[in-house]
Amino acid sequence: MTSASRPPLQIAITTGEPAGVGPELTAMALAGAAAHWPDARFTVFGDAALMAARARVVGVDWAVLATGVVGTAGAGSAARVQVVHCPLAAAAVAGRLDPANGRYVLGLLDGAIDGALAGSFDAIVTAPLQKSTINDAGVPFTGHTEYLAARTGAPRVVMMLAGTGTRPLRVALATTHVPLKDVPAALSIDGLVETLAIIDHDLRRDFGLPVPRILVTGLNPHAGENGYLGREEIDVITPALTLADKRGIDARGPYPADTLFQPRYLDQADCVLAMFHDQGLPVLKYATFGTGVNVTLGLPIIRTSVDHGTALDLAGTGRADAGSLIAAIDTAVSMARNRRGG
Repeated sequence: MTSASRPPLQIAITTGEPAGVGPELTAMALAGAAAHWPDARFTVFGDAALMAARARVVGVDWAVLATGVVGTAGAGSAARVQVVHCPLAAAAVAGRLDPANGRYVLGLLDGAIDGALAGSFDAIVTAPLQKSTINDAGVPFTGHTEYLAARTGAPRVVMMLAGTGTRPLRVALATTHVPLKDVPAALSIDGLVETLAIIDHDLRRDFGLPVPRILVTGLNPHAGENGYLGREEIDVITPALTLADKRGIDARGPYPADTLFQPRYLDQADCVLAMFHDQGLPVLKYATFGTGVNVTLGLPIIRTSVDHGTALDLAGTGRADAGSLIAAIDTAVSMARNRRGG
């Protein structure tokens, strides 16, 4: 089957926290869908009236763009953009959080996940949500990454943020939303080997890299200084790299994190594996903020997201930048094309 005769890719988008910028960013991004992604169709999960109102703020005629409103995911529609209408629990005011809509946000995510697991969607893209609102609604919630892992039954997932460009910077995390004091105990030889295997596998399959090269940070300053500043490099990270090498994974390190993020190392790397959240992501976000993409590796489905939060101060003002959401959609479409075979 030629690419021209293949059915279009089906991409689900969840609009996230209704008081945040997600709804308007979705409208902005999809206004250029026909030009940017001619081989894709989009199903938007959100309140239809909210989407229309926020689209007006950014000058998008949602009634023209969203040619169909459905009650359940109808991914077989010929429409380029359609809406799965999920009614708000309470009226949404831009910039003002309301726990009454916490379960609404999870409902959007559940609908997209269920559709992707059923094969109705080739990928899902998630706009930002507010963790505190969901927790205030009485639902324990750590983050998108952990929720996706639990809902899809994935035994281990990896958070990776990526910049865009001809030589994108990619940073994956060995631990995600873990308090700093708990990071050393969260690291294990087997866990690091599994994490490296997921990165290697998904970069091959979804990003078209035949032999990914992964650079691995140490945990401690100066990568432990031969044990004088900590033994995790000696007892955990180096043994994991040895086992990964035996599995054919090109993973090197451990490198001191304060010197690794420079061109003479990164120009030869496809991904950096950092040991904890604020070790790798500040560098990535400084370099690419506003055009970066959050990718969850290790899932049975494709999921990408933005590199920023709900931006409550910008919601409803028309000043928010859709660059990261456009990049997230672009990455999801590219990954889906790779899984399809071109």
